[in-house]
Amino acid sequence: MNYKDSELIWEKTGSREVLHTPIFNVNEQREKNATLGIEGDYIAIDAPVWVSIVAVVDGCFCMVRQFRHAYGKITTEFPGGLAGEGENPAVAAARELEEETGLRAGRMKLLAALNPNPAIFSNTVYFYLAEDLTDTGKNNPDEDEILNYLRVPVDEVIKSFGNSEYCHAFVGTAIALYLRELKK
Repeated sequence: MNYKDSELIWEKTGSREVLHTPIFNVNEQREKNATLGIEGDYIAIDAPVWVSIVAVVDGCFCMVRQFRHAYGKITTEFPGGLAGEGENPAVAAARELEEETGLRAGRMKLLAALNPNPAIFSNTVYFYLAEDLTDTGKNNPDEDEILNYLRVPVDEVIKSFGNSEYCHAFVGTAIALYLRELKK
C-alpha cells in the first residue's frame, strides 16, 4: 500500500527523559499516527551538533587515530567532534580541526548537513571541507582525547574503508561527499 506523505506523519503526544549524560539524552516519546490511529512509545537520542572535517594536504587525508571505547579498538577517522551549545557548526569544525591536527583552515566549505540515523537520533552532523590550510605545528586535543594525527594517501583511505580500522560510517560518508565535491 502507498500512503500519502500526510499519512506518514506521527505526532509526539508526550516525552520523558530516560537517561541524561554529558553527551546525549535518551527520551521515550509517545507518538500517534492520527491517520491510522496507531499509537506507541519510541526512543529518541537527543545529541548536540556533530562535525566531521575533510582536510587534504599533498594528496593525503588528514586523519586521527584513537581508541573507541564502545568498539573496543583503535580506529582511523576524519577529525571531528561536538559543537558547543549555540556554537556555529563551521566554527566548531575549524576548532576541532585545529585541536586535533594543528591545522588552521582559512575556509570551511559545507559539504552536507545530515542526520546520523533519523530512526533514533534528533541531531545533525555537518561535514566540512577545510581549505586554505596552515599548519600551526601543534595540536591541542581535549583532555580525554588521546589521539595521533597522521596523513594517509586519499587512495589508501578509500581502499581501506570498511576494514576494522576504517570502520566509522562517517568516514565513508565524508569520502563520498569529498568525491562528489571533486566532480563539481
